[in-house]
Amino acid sequence: MVERKTGPRIALFATCLTDTFYPATGRAVVRLLERLGCSVDFPLGQTCCGQMHYNTGYADAARPLARDYARLFAGYDAVVLPSGSCAGMVRDAHPGLGADPGPAGRSYELSELLVDVLGVTDVGAYFPHRVTYHPTCHSLRMLGVGDKPLRLLREVRGLDLVELPGEETCCGFGGTFAVKNAETSTAMLADKMRGVLDTGAEVLTAGDNSCLMHIGGGLSRLRAGVRPVHLAEILASTKEEPWAPETR
Repeated sequence: MVERKTGPRIALFATCLTDTFYPATGRAVVRLLERLGCSVDFPLGQTCCGQMHYNTGYADAARPLARDYARLFAGYDAVVLPSGSCAGMVRDAHPGLGADPGPAGRSYELSELLVDVLGVTDVGAYFPHRVTYHPTCHSLRMLGVGDKPLRLLREVRGLDLVELPGEETCCGFGGTFAVKNAETSTAMLADKMRGVLDTGAEVLTAGDNSCLMHIGGGLSRLRAGVRPVHLAEILASTKEEPWAPETR
């Protein structure tokens, strides 16, 4: 494990879904980064990144949100987002919405921050479970995080990592896509759940709570016994302070 005595000043942008439904993920990010020697702030003025507005065609409604983001996070060395989709929105769309590009360019999905910025893959985690990983669409295609999450997971002590069949296919969530195209979304979800169940994993992990909510909801209705756990919560878990499951 690489220990960092003095790290960059990092701000956490929790994202709407994490802040509202899965606060344990936000706490895990802070716990993990502080363990690595970073100073982590949570600016209370943060709101939405504007992705839902922008993707639905309301760019004018997203514009003030992008500018607020740039203003709020201007003074930090880096911003960490426990969501590939929100990180993709910030980096790809915010500069085009008239926001200062500086904070957007210093914004990272969690695995990017750990591997590319902090230079670590072994974060000292312990998670004795059989785990499969779903690479979410925005992290895979927009951010290009590649195998960074897998490199982090392979270093977790006690973790049995199994490959997810059809891992690069979409789970069918896609934000408002799941609402506007419910039947197609449900069919895509069924394919993804079949792949998860074929692994025999106890835990499904990903870098986005949105996809975990979607897949986890389907698995819970099947009473499959597979728990969705955000990547941050696995990496924050140690032998001394193990991960404690929360209801999803």
